[in-house]
Amino acid sequence: MRHLKNAVATAAAGLGLVAALGTAPVALAAPAPAAPSASSTIAAYNGSGENAAANRAFLDAVMKSVAEKRAANPGIKAVTVTYDASGAPSFRSQIANSTRIWNSSVSNVQLQEGSGADFTYREGNDPRGSYASTDGHGRGYIFLDYAQNQQYDSTRVTTHETGHVLGLPDNYSGPCSELMSGGGPGPSCTNAQPDANERARVNQLWQNGLASLARSAS
Repeated sequence: MRHLKNAVATAAAGLGLVAALGTAPVALAAPAPAAPSASSTIAAYNGSGENAAANRAFLDAVMKSVAEKRAANPGIKAVTVTYDASGAPSFRSQIANSTRIWNSSVSNVQLQEGSGADFTYREGNDPRGSYASTDGHGRGYIFLDYAQNQQYDSTRVTTHETGHVLGLPDNYSGPCSELMSGGGPGPSCTNAQPDANERARVNQLWQNGLASLARSAS
């Protein structure tokens, strides 16, 4: 799950999992392609400097969007990031699970489906797998690939990709207990919970990073 182009900065976020949810996330009109080979899957999980820059670009875009809303409504106390899941109807339950996981794991930012979305979810077929991307215009999206979500646990994939929206980078060499290790531990890893360090990092980013952005926007 990864990539990012210049005008379409794509934050690699390799993850997914073999229907470990018991619900096939991709029972769609169009049949999903065969699951990628182990070698191509591992290749898709390799991080790079470009991916790190993409992750940062996505976080900055989302923070800027939220900061603008707060500047227009100074009475708002909570930091809420809104999303639109209408572009990924096959993954509605996984997106809802990801939202619950993150909202129960961190306190300085909360996710909420709603209008005026800061980012969106999309679905489809892509040989690069799933990824987070920013369009370079203050908005971003998470792309969920059908085949990857059949090979890897779909809730882990979705929660991992959403972790990029909140500012976390990939760490494919990490253990299964680390959400952002993505597909590194292999398809048998179904953990969809961020660990203590990941939770603390997100809280830190949204406590300090958003405050500075809000000051610069005012």
